[in-house]
Amino acid sequence: MRIFDPHIHMTSRTTDDYLAMYDSGVRALVEPSFWLGQPRTSPASFYDYFDALLGWEPFRAAQYGIAHHCTLALNPKEAGDPRCAPVLDALPRYLVKDGVVAVGEIGYDSMTPAEDHALAAQLQLAADHGLPALVHTPHRDKLAGLRRTVDAVRESALPPERVLLDHLNETTVKEARDSGCWLGFSIYPDTKMDEDRMVAVLRAYGTEKVLVNSAADWGRSDPLKTRKVADAMLAAGFTSADVEQVLWANPVAFYGQSGRLQLDVPAPRSAHEGNSILRGGE
Repeated sequence: MRIFDPHIHMTSRTTDDYLAMYDSGVRALVEPSFWLGQPRTSPASFYDYFDALLGWEPFRAAQYGIAHHCTLALNPKEAGDPRCAPVLDALPRYLVKDGVVAVGEIGYDSMTPAEDHALAAQLQLAADHGLPALVHTPHRDKLAGLRRTVDAVRESALPPERVLLDHLNETTVKEARDSGCWLGFSIYPDTKMDEDRMVAVLRAYGTEKVLVNSAADWGRSDPLKTRKVADAMLAAGFTSADVEQVLWANPVAFYGQSGRLQLDVPAPRSAHEGNSILRGGE
């Protein structure tokens, strides 16, 4: 079984997680840019972080046989902080990099006017650079947030088939599907969705344009949730072809719209900018 995790924050994970993911079937992933657990105090910290997603994390992933890609953006949680606003002007020089397969995560956190501006600006950047967009739907007031997000997409130059609406659940999936966008679901141990709920959604709505991710972040999360969804699908009577579509073909089709998806893992290098994660007899 091969798995493509389309949304996982490996910056918050250990190298042991990379090994466990490979053993569970993960062969490719996309790491969206997000917050760092505490507010950034200057745009420069974003730029170092973007450089890490373009260099250090692909280096780490390649040590474990996993193809790493990223999405870059001013994330929703920090979009309202005026200290971070200059990131919007700097993004174009990063969005031309080969490893960037979408603009993201963008969207809403608290649904403020500043977030409206950042979302609209970054949807335009995606259109300008020929990239799809990974859109974070808010964790609070989810249906209202989903509707506001869909309105923003409709007002943008980016067609819905180039937009992935993420962090969906049972309350938002129907309207998200009706929007024409791709559908993303984050599977967590305690919050968001779990494997059984995901299987129920797939039974109700089918496997077309559905992406399942383990997200993983600073709190309790599980980087093997994609494999657990695959196993739950098989146990519920879905075919191997269904699993292949949701866990591999769909993310390849969505991010393939960037024209930059490279699924062949580069040969592992011994160091990145002079630094190595190899220890002992590795």
